[in-house]
Amino acid sequence: MPKTTAAPAPKAKKVAAKSKLTQNDIATRAYQIYLERGATPGDPMQDWLRAERELSAPSKKPGAKSKVITLAA
Repeated sequence: MPKTTAAPAPKAKKVAAKSKLTQNDIATRAYQIYLERGATPGDPMQDWLRAERELSAPSKKPGAKSKVITLAA
């Protein structure tokens, strides 16, 4: 029987704050979090809650840059 490898998970996409998150959106992101930590055991509930927070957080406007201040010693 030939070996099969799992296809890489699709990149996370931010869901607009006005649109409703689906369980599938959250589950997909939670799975990506699991894969990002190397598919090692963790707390699925924490992955789910983190996915909800990330997807429901207001996205930053494109082109908006954070200000970096460098201080010379």
